Amino acid sequence: MPGKLYLCATPIGNLEDITLRVLRVLKEVDLIAAEDTRNSIKLLNHFDIKTPMTSYHEYNKIEKAYQLVEKMQQGQNIALITDAGTPGISDPGEDLVRICQESGIGVTSLPGAAACITALTMSGLPARRFAFEAFLPREKKERERILASLKNETRTIILYEAPHHLRKTLEELYETLGDRGIALCRELTKKYETVFPTYISGAMAYYEKEEPRGEFVLVIQGKSFQEIQKEQQESWESLTLEEHMAHYENQDISRKEAMKLVAKDRGISKREVYGKLLEHLQ
Repeated sequence: MPGKLYLCATPIGNLEDITLRVLRVLKEVDLIAAEDTRNSIKLLNHFDIKTPMTSYHEYNKIEKAYQLVEKMQQGQNIALITDAGTPGISDPGEDLVRICQESGIGVTSLPGAAACITALTMSGLPARRFAFEAFLPREKKERERILASLKNETRTIILYEAPHHLRKTLEELYETLGDRGIALCRELTKKYETVFPTYISGAMAYYEKEEPRGEFVLVIQGKSFQEIQKEQQESWESLTLEEHMAHYENQDISRKEAMKLVAKDRGISKREVYGKLLEHLQ
């Protein structure tokens, strides 16, 4: 019988956040694949876990995944752990899961800590709908593309950021998104855990004077539907009524239907559109 892959969530700071199920599985599996064995050995030693470890990280994720799958095909059970949090969330674990599924290896996830969810629930911002972007790309064009795509995002946005990049990222967010509400969460579950609810401009002013310390999760307010509707209406109103009508009529939309669409775009009645068009003809 083939073995199985266990995705084991580990604490993001406070060691008490590990589950009893994760501890049992880490002791029972044949092998633990860890993102950084030097970091994970501290966790295993703390809980007196003697299971052998092997490294699985960004730089060996594909080649090593096939080696691990081969072991599971031979009957070994393997647990995957990341440096902190849930495997597969902003780490190479997603590639191992995909290759396991393609190879017919069973995968199960043992729930536990995740920095993005922890920060979201503490932020005070809407949590029903959210967009998780993890770390923004470092490559300039790709970073600009992602930021531009977030400009009209109506869901709450979650980003990760390192302290030495925080000031620059806040500036870019302000330039692209405007002055949105933001909660800066750091040192989550640890002794000096802080949640700083403010606006992007307020965060920029604060960290001009204070040195950013610790890993950050940024939870950012999404754009309201009212803001988007207002911007769209202002965009339409920058056109003359004839230009607005031509926009639709050039798409082979009938004049009658075009008047309906123009009225909807501008927030006025169809009769008003008809009347203004008549005025321009006189």
